[in-house]
Amino acid sequence: MTSPVPAVSYSHGAVRLADGQTRFRLWAPNARHGVGLEIAGREPLPMRQAADGFHELDVPCEAGARYRYRVAPDLAVPDPASRLQAHDVHDDSVVVEPGAAYAWRHPEWRGRPWNETVFYEVHAGLAGGYAGIEARLPELAALGITAVELMPIADFPGPRNWGYDGVLPYAPDRAYGEPDELRRLIDTAHGLGLMVFLDVVYNHFGPDGNYLNAYASDFFRADVQTPWGAAIDFRRPAVRSYFAENALYWLTEYRFDGLRLDAVHAIKDVGWLEEMAAFVRARIDPARHVHLVLENDDNQVHPLLHGYQAQWNDDAHHVLHHLLTGESEGYYEDYVEQPAQRLARALTEGFVYQGQPSRHRGGERRGERSHLLPPTAFVLFLQNHDQTGNRALGERLGPLLRDARVLKAATALQLLAPQIPLIFMGEERGASTPFYYFTSHADAELAQAVRDGRRKEFQRFRAFANPAMRERIPDPNDPATYADANPYVGQPDPEVAAAYAELLALRHREIVPRLDGARAIGAHVLGMRAVVAQWRMGDGAVLSLYANLGGVDLRPDWLQVDLVDQTVLYESQAGAGAALHEGLLRRACTIALLQAPV
Repeated sequence: MTSPVPAVSYSHGAVRLADGQTRFRLWAPNARHGVGLEIAGREPLPMRQAADGFHELDVPCEAGARYRYRVAPDLAVPDPASRLQAHDVHDDSVVVEPGAAYAWRHPEWRGRPWNETVFYEVHAGLAGGYAGIEARLPELAALGITAVELMPIADFPGPRNWGYDGVLPYAPDRAYGEPDELRRLIDTAHGLGLMVFLDVVYNHFGPDGNYLNAYASDFFRADVQTPWGAAIDFRRPAVRSYFAENALYWLTEYRFDGLRLDAVHAIKDVGWLEEMAAFVRARIDPARHVHLVLENDDNQVHPLLHGYQAQWNDDAHHVLHHLLTGESEGYYEDYVEQPAQRLARALTEGFVYQGQPSRHRGGERRGERSHLLPPTAFVLFLQNHDQTGNRALGERLGPLLRDARVLKAATALQLLAPQIPLIFMGEERGASTPFYYFTSHADAELAQAVRDGRRKEFQRFRAFANPAMRERIPDPNDPATYADANPYVGQPDPEVAAAYAELLALRHREIVPRLDGARAIGAHVLGMRAVVAQWRMGDGAVLSLYANLGGVDLRPDWLQVDLVDQTVLYESQAGAGAALHEGLLRRACTIALLQAPV
């Protein structure tokens, strides 16, 4: 007999009560003059000071009412747990009905098992808002995508932003549509058998529209800095509940199937991560498949054993990118030495850095042993918003390569490996448009600071050492920068689209059913840019991937592959399997072999 799921009870924000009232709660431990509630069209009301720095008040108030909190005589602020903004991040917050008011068409949906996941990362704005993504769902489902991952949608300043400058984590930005349009997107996806994930940012707030320091400076630590400023203080119970309840909110109010937590290495309390996962799972129907994924540059293993399905495998991306492009600046410098050996390790053990010193980090040791984790504990990608958009000119991988065969071989390696694949919007159609970093700050001084900071960031790179070259870096605040980043202009490349369709169909037919219990056997270096990696799959079959990402055919003396008892699942060049049988691994080629269980 299963235990009942506890009712959701939120500590922060404006929450509608069963008796028709609305409970307003604000954590404001540093509000010296108390806190007042200002509902549009009514007289201001003083809030009662409750325990632990909270201020609260129950008021007869309908959904749709606009309100602010008066935290100082000269300052009234939006609700940091606002569920909806009247306009933008500086404006009034809006009382909303809970998600139960939306009539879900697919209430029976329970999600999909993790092993079936094929991610498609997408920026809601560039895809046409919530309605635009919804219109693309049938095409994505037909392609073989099983999980659409939205870049952050928490309310940010202006109409254009990556989402990582959000300041109101509970409020879906209306630049992309209304809350029920977001629910309809998710509902439609579920009807097509698609999961929907949300990228959430719990490591910092953006610089524009964040008023917390005015009344809740205790939200931040004075002793720890991150790349975005003072670290959030997860030692405080109110802070812990603010973000844990936010995770639960998206998973219940909007029925997202999972979350991707951005840059958790900047959260200086690993214990909170595990606490949050337990909190969420204890309050969600256990029949649902709910998946939690991390981005963690510290390569920590412990969270992956306590509530989290997987981590983005930046190591695998970095070594693949170096092998494909030869780039060696920035964090790629850590993958220059013995790159084929590092690729072999990334494919079979997940992390490349498992405690070794990192040159890019000044000799600091990075990572933990990951060889005992299953391959599905790692999300494998060739591109994503970070690795493309954080380039000075936002180039996608295709335009950086001279040989389309190399990209096809790398794509085959990614999509047929037992790790969980992620496709970045536009990859599946061969998009060549850049993906830039973009913002829309109304504050001219802040916009200039972002522009200058962006260009200063790249001055240490050889290509941008000259100030004139740095002037070529697009202005993030220019609307044209946003418009030029759209990957859906023009027609898709038919050869690229066909290759993705073929590879994903093959993955779902031959790889996914065997993933449960799959473990790496090992990997060998075949050349400077070539490896073979092998896994014993859950049914006992052996999957072998031979990849030569270089421009030279290879004929190692010892390479002799007997195809009598193996099936050539895939060859990125016609006849490559037969050539492998003769001891030749062609340049720019990936071959997948499957040996049936003995």
